[in-house]
Amino acid sequence: MNEATSDDKDAAPALAERAEYLVGMAARAPSVHNTQPWRFAVGADAIELYADASRQLHADPDGRELLVSCGAALFGLRLAVRSLGYLPEVELVPGSPGRSPLARVRLGAAAPVTADERRMLAAVPHRHTHRGPFEAGTLPPGLLARLRDDARAEGATLTGIDAGPARDELMARVAASDRTHDHDPRARAEIWLWTRGPASPERDGVPAHAFPAVPGHGDGRLPQRDFDLGRGLGLLPAGGPAAPAIAVLSTPGDGAQDWLRAGQALHRLLLYAASRWVFASLNSQPLEDSATRTLIRDRLTAPQWPQILLAFGVSRTARPTARRPAADLIEP
Repeated sequence: MNEATSDDKDAAPALAERAEYLVGMAARAPSVHNTQPWRFAVGADAIELYADASRQLHADPDGRELLVSCGAALFGLRLAVRSLGYLPEVELVPGSPGRSPLARVRLGAAAPVTADERRMLAAVPHRHTHRGPFEAGTLPPGLLARLRDDARAEGATLTGIDAGPARDELMARVAASDRTHDHDPRARAEIWLWTRGPASPERDGVPAHAFPAVPGHGDGRLPQRDFDLGRGLGLLPAGGPAAPAIAVLSTPGDGAQDWLRAGQALHRLLLYAASRWVFASLNSQPLEDSATRTLIRDRLTAPQWPQILLAFGVSRTARPTARRPAADLIEP
């Protein structure tokens, strides 16, 4: 990284002048149930990222999924800074969600935007969590290797799960975990709270156009949460070809900084995949159960800690979910 010169610093735009753009880009990140559990404070020389604990799921008492979501927003903020032609200077300062900042981001040295960064920036508007059918066929050659490199660059590991006994066991465990959650009144109430009907004006939660009325189970697809709950809201078709690739994103440790790194890795690899019109269905629900998570760790990712399950496939259509306005996310 080049050292910033005084001319670089003098020419840098004030963060406050670009705050809504930068926060708006960060807010395009994926989050569990599209809760968008983040807030931002804009200072003279830094933007601080906070967790919004009021949007933490009851099924996530330790805040792991909350911080993975916030880590994804942090990568979005870093990429937004890059789009201005500057390197982001990031300070991770994780504390109690909602009480202290998780990270501070400042403008660093001026540096040209790379070709890969331009591809990811172009993918921001259409990247989305994919819960419908994928197209038949394989992923673009070399893509999974590139996504593994992206995860590694953020301090995480992406492990592909090839067809065979380990994958069959994973699918069975995920399906069993989902069935348990689907019959848990508290889990059902929380999903009810964070799903939206076709006419809903809300700009958070999972909209009807983003989930099927009947979630796929037993068809070779990574099992998904039942967002419809028998209400007939879901507008996506069900079924379709199985995803050509299933993977686990994991980290060396299992603390707050690991969760933030997992989120940054997740958003980075999802954006690069989306630049090739490859999307992922995400499933963190089985990892909310400590026994299932430990089993996945012991069998598939040891000594790393699994943070999220992903199924990758090609889709040529995209309808991203809505986001709250940037102005609503910035502390007054």
